[in-house]
Amino acid sequence: MRNKILTGLGVLLLLTGLSRPANGLDAEHETQARAAIERGVAFLRSAQGDGGSWTPQPGPAVTAMAVTVMIDSGLVATDDPQVEKALAYILANVQEDGGIHSGILANYNTAICLSALDLVRDRPGMEQTIKRAQDFLRGIQWDGQMDAQGNGVDEAHPFFGGAGYGKHGRPDMSNTQIMLQGLYDSGLDCKDPAFVRAMTFISRCQGIKSNTELAGQIEQDGGFIYATSVNKDLPGVPQSMANPEMVDEAKAGRAVSGLRTYGSMTYAGFKSYLYAQLDRDDERVVAALDWIKRNYTLKANPGMPEPIAQQGLYYYYMTFARALDAYGRTTIPTPDGVEHDWANDLVDALVSRQQEDGSWSNDADRWMEGDPSLVTCYALLALEAAVE
Repeated sequence: MRNKILTGLGVLLLLTGLSRPANGLDAEHETQARAAIERGVAFLRSAQGDGGSWTPQPGPAVTAMAVTVMIDSGLVATDDPQVEKALAYILANVQEDGGIHSGILANYNTAICLSALDLVRDRPGMEQTIKRAQDFLRGIQWDGQMDAQGNGVDEAHPFFGGAGYGKHGRPDMSNTQIMLQGLYDSGLDCKDPAFVRAMTFISRCQGIKSNTELAGQIEQDGGFIYATSVNKDLPGVPQSMANPEMVDEAKAGRAVSGLRTYGSMTYAGFKSYLYAQLDRDDERVVAALDWIKRNYTLKANPGMPEPIAQQGLYYYYMTFARALDAYGRTTIPTPDGVEHDWANDLVDALVSRQQEDGSWSNDADRWMEGDPSLVTCYALLALEAAVE
């Protein structure tokens, strides 16, 4: 992955020229992964719309993901006609303020587009487009704005440092990690104030003793919830997608407590800590990793109640792979003493779920995971992280 933090193992592999991927795939799994990637890219090629886009309803984000996975696969050149059409569509959504969106989901779209545009940043004018998009994201990150109650968002405010979809009027973990992904992929220094501010918000979504602002409201297990606030009207009343029954309670003004932490947000938080280059001995990093060790699985989105455990599964796979790729270890030990080859396990999970046409989709159709174009991008991002 671009800007990947190299561990001692990664450096050794580079220096010795070994062909085995740094993430430890064995030969059989690497062959399976590359075949699955080839089939997935072929599906995306067949699914592109006449205007150059994939799933344009929420804006250019899915198109940008498709461009990213196609180029990163090594199977599609940056000047491929389909890439050219897709890039033209993305650039047609560049706004005067530097954002890249179609009028909605400004943070989500801009951040994901940044990751794609970084792959063609040597084109005339692209460097400036990237810089303006970075500045746009930093400008809409919660810092100094007024909340719905007319209070300024300073460092003590539950919104501080986060990013959101916009429609809910409050930040969330998903948008914040996506913002950091785009900034990271496009080369922004991890010491930039945007990363520093984001660490404040992300830490407040973690179930850990040092998170005094939400003490008693999140399970103290080192994992992460979705947001520090249910909506714009209830700042500081947190929300977990693993506790859907608590949302009405919160909106009714009743206290919420014991919010469950869950997989996709925990890996997102862990990954963000690594991108920001927090010390590996930092208690937040250690606690998140301990949660990952205790809840290691690829059968479901861990932490989610059984009836909804398949919701967000492919988003989970994507964050799982990106986080562990950044972590740099080929195995994850679990409390039973087993060392799990995470990349091999991920390939098994995704290859077994790939459809005959090369796509992936989720029958638990929440968060747009019934859309094959989006979910195929998630799956390919995960596989490409595994084979690096």
